[in-house]
Amino acid sequence: MSHFSKIKTTLKDLTLLKKALTDLSVNWDTEVKQIRGYKDQTDFANLVISQNNNYDIGFSWNGFEYQLVADLQFWQQPWSVELFLDKVSQRYAYHSIVESTEKQGFKAIEEVSLEDSSIQLTLQRWRD
Repeated sequence: MSHFSKIKTTLKDLTLLKKALTDLSVNWDTEVKQIRGYKDQTDFANLVISQNNNYDIGFSWNGFEYQLVADLQFWQQPWSVELFLDKVSQRYAYHSIVESTEKQGFKAIEEVSLEDSSIQLTLQRWRD
């Protein structure tokens, strides 16, 4: 019986996921394709985050989104699973907004982190 939990997300773009994790100083690898769990069990992941305890966490594509895959008994991140996913989702959304608005000719001119952990982003576009 597998000890791995698979948690649904709304993350669909691997490039944006990588940027979000990098923003949070989380080291990731896309060359390794297996995460390690309890009693040397493994599971597939498109992106692997190695932990110091030799139990990995990862994100794998399920056909709809990148789901978090981990043996939660060995979770060793600075945040709880819920807070980790909240932080990743926030940075993912930030990069998604910046990328899509840049395609429309906008440029981010100001970013303010608010007390409630939200981000106020000011965009600008000059018209000819």
